[in-house]
Amino acid sequence: MLQAKITPHKFQFITPGGTSRGVLTTKDSWYIQVFEKDKPQIIGIGECSILPKLSFDDRPDYMDKLVEVCDNINEYQLNYQESLIDWPSIRFGIEMALLDLQNGGKHQIFHSDFYTGKRNIPINGLIWMGDIEYMTTQISQKLQEGFNCIKIKIGALDFENEINLIKEIRKVYSVKEIEIRVDANGAFSPDEVIGKMQRLYELDIHSIEQPIKAGQWNEMADICKQSPLSVALDEELIGIHSMAKKAELLSQINPSYIILKPSLLGGFKACEEWIELANKYQVGWWATSALEGNVGLNAIAQWTAIQDTNMPQGLGTGKVFSNNISSPLVVENGHLCYKQNTEWGKLP
Repeated sequence: MLQAKITPHKFQFITPGGTSRGVLTTKDSWYIQVFEKDKPQIIGIGECSILPKLSFDDRPDYMDKLVEVCDNINEYQLNYQESLIDWPSIRFGIEMALLDLQNGGKHQIFHSDFYTGKRNIPINGLIWMGDIEYMTTQISQKLQEGFNCIKIKIGALDFENEINLIKEIRKVYSVKEIEIRVDANGAFSPDEVIGKMQRLYELDIHSIEQPIKAGQWNEMADICKQSPLSVALDEELIGIHSMAKKAELLSQINPSYIILKPSLLGGFKACEEWIELANKYQVGWWATSALEGNVGLNAIAQWTAIQDTNMPQGLGTGKVFSNNISSPLVVENGHLCYKQNTEWGKLP
């Protein structure tokens, strides 16, 4: 007989995180702890994490749903993949907690060479939006830390300033030395985006994430067809649940890549459905955290480690919070590492 409880946690950003949707200073998450009634010392922990105005389940009754799930955890254990389809972050939190419990409650979600410390995961260095001086400082720091792939959020500053910033990087580092990805978070309009993407392409940019707002499938399909720059879909995948609808999206838009964020898409099973279809339609992919704390980041990293991919992943957000749970996750030379000799911290 299972029991479950919820512990809320408000993460504090060390430095405000700037995106085209605004500046983040805090981030709400909820830890769900699942355990057998007669073995309360073995606890599986999951993290339910939402992004305001972006998560499909960013709703006023979110906490009520969490309480209901915990009160009825034995029923949800049997059918959470179907019954929580409209609550992707809770669905992911339950999936994470049950896998952790199944493996002994030691934060081991999947066994792999990453978990044992024998293999590290290449990741991109995330550059938050801000003024040019702030973004330049971030870029210099990431390069000094050994990253050879950086992701720059664009769309909030004057575009000429953003172009000049990337030009300065390219004066020093060639495309063979540094891979540059940009993320517009839907900031551009369909009538201006091709011209801007052409200029980015001339600077040897790897790809652009979500150049226009989600939901404009015809316009996005035209962009993917016309632009020389590879397009990666991100927000476009949110709220697409059925295999048929996922297949329709990929076949109609035909992107170069898709970005998989388990908290936004409904967990590992949902992401694996996207991968199955991506392989069918010859679409690349990489995984990205959605500003989870270390509990969620750990689960995503362990899942990514068992997939067939060597691309840099978006798993470098563990150091952005001042009150994160301490963990064995460490970033070294542009890679995420799992240090087996490091203890996990306690939940708040």
